[in-house]
Amino acid sequence: MILTRLLPKLSQRHRRWRLLAPLCLAGLLTGCLALPQTGLFAFRLAVTSLGVEEVRIGPYAVDARLDTSDIMSLALSSLGAGSLPVQATLAMGLGLPTGMPAVEMSGFRWTLDMPGVEPVSGNYEQDVTLTSGEDANLRLPVAFDLLDGGRERLAPMVELASQLASQGELPAGSELAITPGDLRGLGMTLPAGLLTPTIRLSVGEDGSLIPRR
Repeated sequence: MILTRLLPKLSQRHRRWRLLAPLCLAGLLTGCLALPQTGLFAFRLAVTSLGVEEVRIGPYAVDARLDTSDIMSLALSSLGAGSLPVQATLAMGLGLPTGMPAVEMSGFRWTLDMPGVEPVSGNYEQDVTLTSGEDANLRLPVAFDLLDGGRERLAPMVELASQLASQGELPAGSELAITPGDLRGLGMTLPAGLLTPTIRLSVGEDGSLIPRR
C-alpha cells in the first residue's frame, strides 16, 4: 500500500528532474565574469589566451625571416596576379573555472572580424573537452586576401599583415564570436543554441579580452 502511494510521487519527481537537468547544466555554464589577465568567462566558458601563429604572406613564411618592411613591395608586385593571400593560425585557449565539472563540446562555429578586413569564419568540427584547471589549446586557420579592396585599401591591409607577422597578436578592435555546439556533461546533453548563445569578445588596446553583449 505504501509503495503504491510512493510510486506516483517518485515518477513525478523523476519527470521534474528530467525537465530541470538541462537547466542545471545551463546554470553551471552561464554567468558573466572577467578575471584580469587570466581569462574571460562568458557563459562560464573561458577564453584564456588568444594569439596569432604561423603567419604566411603569399609563399613566404615568417619562419623564413620575411622582412615585413618589404610587404608593400611584395603586394605591389602581386597586383597583376590579382591576389596575395595572408594565412595565419589563431591560437586559442579554452577552459572552465575551478570546480566546474568537465564538459564535452561538439565543436563550435567561429567568426573573426579584424579592422579593414572582411570577416572570416569557420567551423571547428572536433569535440573539445573542457576541464577546469586545464585549458584546451585549439588552432583555427585564418586566411584573407591582402589585395582585396583594391589600391585604396592596400596600405591599411599591408599594415595589418605586418602587425600579425611581427607582433603575433590580433589588432585592437578585432572581434571574435564563438557559437558552442552541443554540450555534454552531468549525464545529459544541452543542444546547441539552448541557453548557450554566441559568445562575443573584442580585443582591447592592450590585448585584453573584453566581453560584448
